[in-house]
Amino acid sequence: MKKLRFSVLFAVLMLIALPVRAELFGLKGYVLENGMRVVVVPNHKAPIAKHMVWYKVGAADEKLGKGGSAHLLEHLMFRGTRKVRGQSFNRILEENGADSNAFTAQDVTAYHEFVDISRLELVMALEADRMRNLSIDDESFETERKIVYQERKQVVENNPLYKFNEELQRLFWQNHPYSRPITGSENEILSLTDKDVKDIYRHYYAPNNAVLVIAGDIEPETAFRLAEKYYGDIKPAKVPENRLKFDTEVKTKTTLRMKLPNIELPRLVKKYHVPGYAEAKGGIYAYMVLSKYLGEGEVSKLYVDLVVNRKMATGVSTDYNFTAPSGGSFSISAIPAKGVSVDEMTAALDDSVKQAMSELNDRTLQKYKKQMLSGLVYAKDNPNEAAQIVGMLATAGMRDDEIENYADNIEKVTVADVKKAYMQMLQSTQTEAVVEPEGAKK
Repeated sequence: MKKLRFSVLFAVLMLIALPVRAELFGLKGYVLENGMRVVVVPNHKAPIAKHMVWYKVGAADEKLGKGGSAHLLEHLMFRGTRKVRGQSFNRILEENGADSNAFTAQDVTAYHEFVDISRLELVMALEADRMRNLSIDDESFETERKIVYQERKQVVENNPLYKFNEELQRLFWQNHPYSRPITGSENEILSLTDKDVKDIYRHYYAPNNAVLVIAGDIEPETAFRLAEKYYGDIKPAKVPENRLKFDTEVKTKTTLRMKLPNIELPRLVKKYHVPGYAEAKGGIYAYMVLSKYLGEGEVSKLYVDLVVNRKMATGVSTDYNFTAPSGGSFSISAIPAKGVSVDEMTAALDDSVKQAMSELNDRTLQKYKKQMLSGLVYAKDNPNEAAQIVGMLATAGMRDDEIENYADNIEKVTVADVKKAYMQMLQSTQTEAVVEPEGAKK
């Protein structure tokens, strides 16, 4: 299944804000007796709906040596149940005009359909059926395992930066499960058995470990009634609690330098361990503003300074990942322009960040906060975007009222808050990584 680019999703999240007097999404929440959380985002501009089931399980929940099992299970979820045999799931959706897909990440696996509102109940029936009635036969298992294996080979072979990103992730997270690739290694994939994926399915694919999000042309009361009808009778499961917390008390700095073929220009990444939502709650909003200010978009301070004015870089960006239960991360990335060495880029980047922070004042802060409002109309009025954002925030642990007050929390961020977050980031555990073209001179 096609993977969601989480860096893009987080960039969208950073653009969203709205005064507390108005509703951000106008969402309504409900919890079924079996523990399933249901969140509805009404939007009556078109007779369409986005239906998403988010399971709070991903690559971080796999047993050691069983890498790729969560991703392989995602594939097998499209291979039929005892009621809907073989490829019938995909065929039924296609015949009814539904756009269906899924993605696996470190902490979540999500299944989504975009349909005409008249087909929403059909989608709910199909999705509820495969929540607990998945049928995995030997032929389907071997077929999907081969597909997953080939996907892994193609991604690694066709993307020269993939190895660099995996090694950066491994070094940054060290012994934590986040250090392992979502796809698993090639050897791990080949060694997987049907028992490995069935274990994940049995323990984690349950209503009390899921969030159902429906965005579109439907009243909340109607959506809740349908959720009760199709998901309400599914029994909850005892979900394991085996994720490790990253030890943020240990302050270290690690470095990575790689040379790879087919790399045209070097790339520099500075990655910091910072609090995520599970640790900081309201403290995440200062980091959101910091990321927006420094490096999100072509009007950000670093981009204007290093790309537009000084022409030392062809690209500069920042990213704040706050939804991971085991800890957040803040990244600053730069691609040097031709003729600019890595050392020159590193010095220029450090200087640019310091200069940007020294120039931050109330007037500038308000300017960037207003920019964060600009993506609101699209996100709120597009059921696809609304469901993605609400689902991500809900699975991170945000209550319905906090999702609605997301913008108000952005508005409360002060210059002092942003500078404090910046100083905490500099003092945290961090990794500095560089990849260069093979054969490049030091």
